[in-house]
Amino acid sequence: MDWLHAIAGLFVGVMVGMTGVGGGSLMAPILILLFGVSPTTAVGTDLWFAAITKSVGGFVHHHHGGAEGRPDYEVIKRLCLGSLPAAVIVLILLSQIDAQQIKGGLIMNALGVVLILTAIATLFRGRFHHMAVHARKDTARNFLRYQAGLTVAAGALLGAMVTLTSVGAGALGATLLLALYPLRMRLQKLIATDIVHAVPLTLVAGLGHLFIGNFNLLLLLNLLAGSIPGIIIGSMLASKVPEKVLQPLLACVLVVAGWRLLG
Repeated sequence: MDWLHAIAGLFVGVMVGMTGVGGGSLMAPILILLFGVSPTTAVGTDLWFAAITKSVGGFVHHHHGGAEGRPDYEVIKRLCLGSLPAAVIVLILLSQIDAQQIKGGLIMNALGVVLILTAIATLFRGRFHHMAVHARKDTARNFLRYQAGLTVAAGALLGAMVTLTSVGAGALGATLLLALYPLRMRLQKLIATDIVHAVPLTLVAGLGHLFIGNFNLLLLLNLLAGSIPGIIIGSMLASKVPEKVLQPLLACVLVVAGWRLLG
């Protein structure tokens, strides 16, 4: 066992369980920048890491979250209607790119951009929620006509981003849900819904990357050795997270990682 990989998995697992953010956002850059893993292998392996880790987190949230902390399965269904077909389309496009260097560069640049967007979404999540609540009070009846369709479209956007970079299902997904359902979800239900939606999405994307050849089984096992206990701990502590401390710190780390990947 590589204990450095296991420790990295433990750290990321705790962050995912507590905030719903940090899976691909932290793990992919850690694998690329600290451990020297190729971008394609990092994304493919990270998708399997996310699928298994978030399955455990979703189980904990479902059984121990209480009425207000359980996932909203109607919203998850809408998201999947967009995200799963989008994931398949991106996988087909990636399989047609033969040059590993071109594919790696594409993934590195996309990952850098999505990390910076994720940092913005993480830092200003509360402000986005506040704006959405005030806007919805005046337009609630009209907005309900388009809510389901916009949720499917949001799922498609997340599906494309997650399949290409393994990032986006956490902070960006949570921010989109806050904008679409500001009056329906409290923080704990939002995190649970975000985590459970990520499970089928990362599983489909991970299967596609496995078929393409972007996968390292030994690396995955080392990461899971730390992440599974980590996400159980994080999920149990989800309601006690000091967001005012964690969010700015996480955002700074994501901006630095994104900038380095783009550079």
